[in-house]
Parts: sequence; structure tokens; C-alpha cells
Amino acid sequence: MKTFRNISILLVALAFSFGANSISNDIPENIVSAIKSGNAKELAVYFNSSIELTLLSKEDIYSKEQAELILKNFFQTHVPNSFTLLHEGGKESSKYAIGKLKTSKGNFRVTILLKSQNNKLYIHQLRIEGDNVE
Repeated sequence: MKTFRNISILLVALAFSFGANSISNDIPENIVSAIKSGNAKELAVYFNSSIELTLLSKEDIYSKEQAELILKNFFQTHVPNSFTLLHEGGKESSKYAIGKLKTSKGNFRVTILLKSQNNKLYIHQLRIEGDNVE
């Protein structure tokens, strides 16, 4: 009986250990909440100094400040109703997420690429495109 209890404790400890690691691999919740609320300023905190931004059919590399202004304008005309992560993955040095953004003017597919620099994740690429995801 004591051996069974020890094995149970070990399994619970391992489960918490793996759970803690997977949490640290997730996309930061502040990024998700910034997109949900349409807060370009909060989202820009995670931008790299330059970012590849695709917005609808326009794609270019912008400074952090330029990208924030472009997104602010987008969120003003496309007010977010909800944002749901559909998939996320990656490894220690880079992560990605794919989500669905529902706005006042339609639905969009959002793809985010983050890379780690100095132990902090920065958005290097952000794509907001017409949605073909159900």
C-alpha cells in the first residue's frame, strides 16, 4: 500500500512538472487579450524593433511604432468581438500561434510568429488575413 502511495505521489509530481513546462511554452496571455480587446498599444509591447506585418492584402516590414499605428487603425474600423487560439506550437527559441478573430466587419485568420531574445518573446511576424477557417 505504501509503494502504491509513493508511485501515486510521483505520478502527480510528474504531471505538475510537465504541466508547468507546457504553460511556459504558451503564447503570452497578454498578447491574446490585446488582440481580443483590439488594444494595439498593449500588443506593440511584444513587437520586435521591426515587424513583418500582413494586414488584409498589404504586406511590409514596419518599425514597431508604424505597426502599432496601422493596427490601431485596423482595430478602430474592425472592432474585435472575440479572438480564439486554434493552434500554437514551437520550441524554446521560437513559437507560433494561429487564431480566429471575429470583428464588426468580418472574421480574420491571425498568425503570430514570436522569437526569443534575451529571455523575452518578441513578435517578429503578424498576419491578419481574410478568414477561411471554420
